[in-house]
Amino acid sequence: MTNQFYVDYVEKTLKRRLAQGSTYSDREFRDLTEECVGELAGKISIGEDEKREIAETVFASHRKLGILQPLLDDPEVNEIMINGTENIFIERKGRIEKYDKRFSDAALLLNVIQSMVSWVDRTVNESSPVVDARLSDGSRVNVVLKPVAINGPIVTIRKFPDKAFVMSDLVAMGCLSEDEAGFLEKCVRSRVNIFVSGGTSSGKTTFLNVLCRFIPEAERIVTVEDSAELRLTPPNLVRLETREPGPGGVGAVSMRTLIKTALRMRPDRIIVGEVRDSAAVDMLQAMCTGHDGSMSTAHSNSARDIITRIETMALWEGNINIDAVRQQIASGLDLVVHMQRGSGMRRFVSEICYVAGIEEGKVLLKTLFKNGVRTGTVDDGTRIYEKTVRDQIA
Repeated sequence: MTNQFYVDYVEKTLKRRLAQGSTYSDREFRDLTEECVGELAGKISIGEDEKREIAETVFASHRKLGILQPLLDDPEVNEIMINGTENIFIERKGRIEKYDKRFSDAALLLNVIQSMVSWVDRTVNESSPVVDARLSDGSRVNVVLKPVAINGPIVTIRKFPDKAFVMSDLVAMGCLSEDEAGFLEKCVRSRVNIFVSGGTSSGKTTFLNVLCRFIPEAERIVTVEDSAELRLTPPNLVRLETREPGPGGVGAVSMRTLIKTALRMRPDRIIVGEVRDSAAVDMLQAMCTGHDGSMSTAHSNSARDIITRIETMALWEGNINIDAVRQQIASGLDLVVHMQRGSGMRRFVSEICYVAGIEEGKVLLKTLFKNGVRTGTVDDGTRIYEKTVRDQIA
């Protein structure tokens, strides 16, 4: 572990040597830091490995994210959870463990937080203590400050793998069966409207990314997200991201606004990272008005619960009744893929269901796959039958 006394010495030396008002490139700043470490080594006997570690610690505290940088650089770390200045926990290989470092004071942690949220031009402070943001590498960041977080500041960072998964990777990991994978590929190519549901950290966004890789390159895709996490690379791609209110509470751009804007961009498909409010109405209307093949995610405990969730979110709009919402779900939504997180943090597809219409006033879901095994077939006359029969997967 780096000796904090040595780090503090180098910090003070560096502060004296930095020219007031000057700007330094990363290379120049690193060189100056190493010179300060060399000055320390001229007074105290320290090894080459420790010199490199001190220099990296000081450099990261100024130009990166301080003690968090090694965790962000570690591909085995999936999640970083900062509970105030005292405790940092990480998820590594499916296990939660306590990190052996902590922030020395709240000011240092707040500086790191401001560095993170400023990347996407967002603000977090006592008057606006909750914010969602992302890092330059695409990692998702949630920040909650005092007084909302009593033992704050609280920061949760969800990392995503450097290498984007493909469907064969998920099959090899046991996330779903080859039969399910083949079925879903043909569904995407047949422009089936899909919702990926699941609990927190069940792999919804990762799975949506994989499904989107089956969209033909000739199609125009518009993505809409609160914090841009989807990692798509087709040539005709438009990426939209919501914006928080600025000073004075003005300048916000909501999910609903962006979905409506996306409809005017001549999209072949609209991909919404996550629907969590009355934007569900706009997503359903997109699915019902010729934008087949659109996809989104939402939190739910089961495939059937996602229907109730969509209904509830749509009713928040206030100018629509439950019968109209259910009719739009039956007319627009084709397939639900439900994700679960099992023991050892394993993420997997637990169920694939299709919308079979309305029965006794309620949306009817029928199961096609359960835990990797096909348990049903698509009924004649349903929307998904009409879309998928061309590829003979009904």
